[in-house]
Amino acid sequence: MSKTAIILGATGLTGSMLLQQLLDDDSISTIKLFSRSSSNIKSPKVEEYLIDMFQLEKETERFTGDVVFCCIGTTKSKTPDKETYKKIDYGIPVAAAKLAKQNSIKKFVVISALGSNPDSSVFYNKVKGEMERDVLQQNISETYILQPSLIGGDRNENRTGESIAQFFAKTFSFLIPKKYKMIEPETIAKAMQNLLYKPYAKTRIPSDEIKKIATV
Repeated sequence: MSKTAIILGATGLTGSMLLQQLLDDDSISTIKLFSRSSSNIKSPKVEEYLIDMFQLEKETERFTGDVVFCCIGTTKSKTPDKETYKKIDYGIPVAAAKLAKQNSIKKFVVISALGSNPDSSVFYNKVKGEMERDVLQQNISETYILQPSLIGGDRNENRTGESIAQFFAKTFSFLIPKKYKMIEPETIAKAMQNLLYKPYAKTRIPSDEIKKIATV
């Protein structure tokens, strides 16, 4: 039976890789993209909606499908204003989860981060933790929160801090526990795709387990 997938954040590194995988997936008949900028992908499978992502709740009629993949995320360097940062990393995923619940979408897969905690004194970890908490409050049948460690890959933007961290993560990988080893965006995207077909016992999935799911 063909499925309809929704992707939020298809123009980002992991989201774009997930999109390519779903384009090659014969079980997916329709891919709905909700974004502020175009993916520039031309395919009969793709329905692209360029919208104000801060007003996602207005998309009730078009936000229908079998699964939501939320790949939304920003960084402190890219979005230094904390209010805007929270509107992106917290507001958009939670709004998407509420729409998924409202429209009886049974599966919701979202990228968070290792170390997320709503009670954390670290702003980034606190926002991710609050997002996880409020997504789970929607009680969607299957919710999977992926908690990757440092994500590798080449980006089109200058993120010096992450580049340095990636260098040390690769160089000293043998010293780093599995849970904290760098993970590639292709691996995260593959795990997200696999979760569409095979349920997993946990709701929160740390980096080392994401890698295992990606190889199933």
